[in-house]
Amino acid sequence: MEEGSIHKGEPQNGSTGHTGDKPAAKATVLQKDVGLVSGICLIVGTMIGSGIFISPKSVLLYSGAVGPCLLIWAACGVLSTLGALCYAELGTMITKSGAEYSYLMEAFGSLLAYIYSWTTVMVLKPSSFAIITLSFAEYASAPFYPGCTPPLVVIKCLAIAALILIVSVNCLSVKLASCVQNFFTAAKLVIIVIIIGAGIVLLAQGKNENFSNAFEGVPPSFGAIGLAFYNGLWAYDGWNQLNFITEELKDPYRNLPLAIIIGIPLVTVFYVLVNVAYFTAMTTTELLLSPAVAVTFGDRVLYPMAWIVPLFVAFSTFGSANGSCFTAGRLAYVSGREGHMVKILSYISLKRYTPSPALLFNGVLALFYIIPADINTLINYFSFAQWVFYGLTALALIVMRFTRKELHRPLKVPIVIAALMVVVSCYLVLAPIIDKPELEYLYCTIFIFSGLLFYFPFVYWKVNWASKLMRPITMHLQLLMEVVPPEKNE
Repeated sequence: MEEGSIHKGEPQNGSTGHTGDKPAAKATVLQKDVGLVSGICLIVGTMIGSGIFISPKSVLLYSGAVGPCLLIWAACGVLSTLGALCYAELGTMITKSGAEYSYLMEAFGSLLAYIYSWTTVMVLKPSSFAIITLSFAEYASAPFYPGCTPPLVVIKCLAIAALILIVSVNCLSVKLASCVQNFFTAAKLVIIVIIIGAGIVLLAQGKNENFSNAFEGVPPSFGAIGLAFYNGLWAYDGWNQLNFITEELKDPYRNLPLAIIIGIPLVTVFYVLVNVAYFTAMTTTELLLSPAVAVTFGDRVLYPMAWIVPLFVAFSTFGSANGSCFTAGRLAYVSGREGHMVKILSYISLKRYTPSPALLFNGVLALFYIIPADINTLINYFSFAQWVFYGLTALALIVMRFTRKELHRPLKVPIVIAALMVVVSCYLVLAPIIDKPELEYLYCTIFIFSGLLFYFPFVYWKVNWASKLMRPITMHLQLLMEVVPPEKNE
């Protein structure tokens, strides 16, 4: 998808008048504006979205009882931490943005990296963005429709408004997007602490009936455990988000592993304690029948102030959507820079130093996913494909231990952890398919490999007519959005 360099470097010396008269203007590259605190907030803020407020009943449904449910929540946290440790080694060894894309490129070459970027840029990232904004809209509109479900048109319109606002903030400024992330992370921690505190009070009052026979019930099947993990890991998803912005991270050798080590165990503790709190206020049947578990908990326990739950959950999902948008733009930016997507996606705003074309592209795709969206179906699509690539990335770590011994590794994890991630990924991909085959998995697989229809003519062979077609389009988009190609090597 290479269409040549149009106006490359031409606006960078102030010829358009946008950089001002001051000497030594910033290089047209993404700036290192993300520190340790913002990195932790990105991880925590993206992980704690709508999942902990929606997934509890799904995990309980497939696990069958309170005890296995809590164990699965804890196991999901451990698994996420182990996966993130693998990514910490990869991120300090290959300090490029793009997470899995950059690591698959180094380990396996262009073809597999392209398939990842095709699937993630076109489906996984925008569908995730759509899911989270729809969840935000559900909770934000709930107080205005007491006793009933908000109309679908209201939910979708509110989700679209949130999407436009988030994309606009991210296009305006990296620092502004980081501040938004930090604020909403703090807000979601407030509601988490309130729920946990209320649960502790209920336990102290003797509300522990659900824990007296926690492991009674029908043992879950092989595939049901996989589906329970799917839904639990959906709530934990985001543990790899910092790797998407490695180039914008201050001192990545220190801050990347430190943010992971602090952020993910913190989220794990919160998730387990929040589930304990839910089980103090509701029976398993009541929890499964609840349309919104956190809201039901608030109505039961915080009645005069129950409205704060949907409000703060809306804050939580908005912050998670902001984090998802922030990182999705970087993947499209890096894949465009490497020639796996159209070059315009790798261009940077001349005035604001943000990858605005990539951010806008992700936002437009997410908009299309919102319009017909069924959240549960999207989660199934997302989890199936995402864990294929998580497993391949863990395999990349193992492969590069033997093929790229010369690479500097500031952090080195035991190879058994990477091997465990590969095995678990295979289980999470195959178990639900074997237990309950569904057409969604086939559709997803077909879509992944359909990217090859574009790879060979536009990336591998680089047909001339594609460059001629894209050149005027790129030029006009560049002038419209006031963006320029990134400078080489900062």
